[in-house]
Amino acid sequence: MSAPSGASPRTAPGRFAWAVPPQAWRTPLVWLAFILAHAWVAHVGLVVWDWTLGDLGMYRWWAYMAFIDGHWPVLDYEWVYPAGAIVPMLVAGFAGLADGGQYPLAWLALVSVLDAVAVALLLRRPHGRVAALWFVAFIALLGPAGLGRLDGLVAPLTVVALLVALSRPRLSAALLTAGAWIKVAPGAAVLPLVLAVRRPVRDVVVPALAVCVVVVGTVVARGGGANLLSFVTAQRQRDLQIESILGTPFMVAGIWSTQVVRAYDDQIFTFEISAPGARAVADAATPALLVAVLAVTVLLWRVRRRAGEQFWTDTAVRADFVVRGAFALTLVLLVINKVGSPQFVAWLAPATAVALALGLPRWGVSAWGVLAVAGATQLAYPWMYDNIVDGVPGPTFLLAGRNLAVVALLVVAVRQLVRRPAPAEDAGADEGRRRPVRDRPPTRQAPCAASQASR
Repeated sequence: MSAPSGASPRTAPGRFAWAVPPQAWRTPLVWLAFILAHAWVAHVGLVVWDWTLGDLGMYRWWAYMAFIDGHWPVLDYEWVYPAGAIVPMLVAGFAGLADGGQYPLAWLALVSVLDAVAVALLLRRPHGRVAALWFVAFIALLGPAGLGRLDGLVAPLTVVALLVALSRPRLSAALLTAGAWIKVAPGAAVLPLVLAVRRPVRDVVVPALAVCVVVVGTVVARGGGANLLSFVTAQRQRDLQIESILGTPFMVAGIWSTQVVRAYDDQIFTFEISAPGARAVADAATPALLVAVLAVTVLLWRVRRRAGEQFWTDTAVRADFVVRGAFALTLVLLVINKVGSPQFVAWLAPATAVALALGLPRWGVSAWGVLAVAGATQLAYPWMYDNIVDGVPGPTFLLAGRNLAVVALLVVAVRQLVRRPAPAEDAGADEGRRRPVRDRPPTRQAPCAASQASR
């Protein structure tokens, strides 16, 4: 008799539960929700607020200059994105690169296909339908800022990488590194992955370096070595973006103070803050970010060390370590950042969706919190963006509340990391359900109360 929907089938001791309930494959509700969510977001981006997909116009232009005129970003000039970002821009360009053509639709279709792959893989987990519906809800709540940017494109890639993190760490490392060469955020998950395998050099460092060698070698061979890291150096002179978490005190103060100015930068096409002290905060952001990433990495190392042998014999503990570690580091990238573009919220979806799919414990608060942050982000951009730029109190407080919620998510993530790890029944963050993971001995399945997953 098959297991109930959403529950894990029983397994013999020493084996992973890999058989998926048949109902998990018959999920018309998930796919209907998937279609409706993507159609709604496309409608908002293409019809209701057409300017929200303005970045796609720049993507099309860069692809046109590269493919038609032979003037490549990074190779021929400094660029705000890593070198690999041009690849998906060119892929979407096969639908046409003419101004006013079908490029936006092609881009949305490309991201939707990648999202569909991520949802299909989530559905292969015993808790996959919950995770898939959560992921679809997140896409609908975040809106066009998610689908219409590079951040929305790398999110499903990161989902896949985290799902295979323990069973195929080399594939996971390669996917995360490739994603980081499109948009930096996926690279955050590499750090906990390094700490979660017995042979980190062979299984993580070497695959990541191999991807870097391909990208760097291609750029250098084509004469773009001088611009390889321009996506980092180009950020140095940026002021605080109005949506950034670091800019929140200035935005709130700006409701009453005329010293706070929200100015449009026509070089990077965004609104930034000009106010006493804002420049100092912006200058301190990058070194503070590096220190924070180092601090969380040290914390992860201490958590692994404290777990002792349980870390290597309990799949649930290792799965939660990788996913929650990636989540915490991603939140650090959001909180301590002078750039606060709304699409950055898409970075939070992969770890949360994977945690839900694996039935990891103590993710309920974070899952609901991320959905709330996504919904508030869409309200702020595009629905109330003009009012935020004008300093209207209500929308400004909405943005401030959203930013405080992101900080709270970071606090929760760190707190959960330092708590003693708890096993979960279905936490096989890998396809090792079919066979033991090669870098550790077989483990017994740890019991878990069903209610843990909602804590």
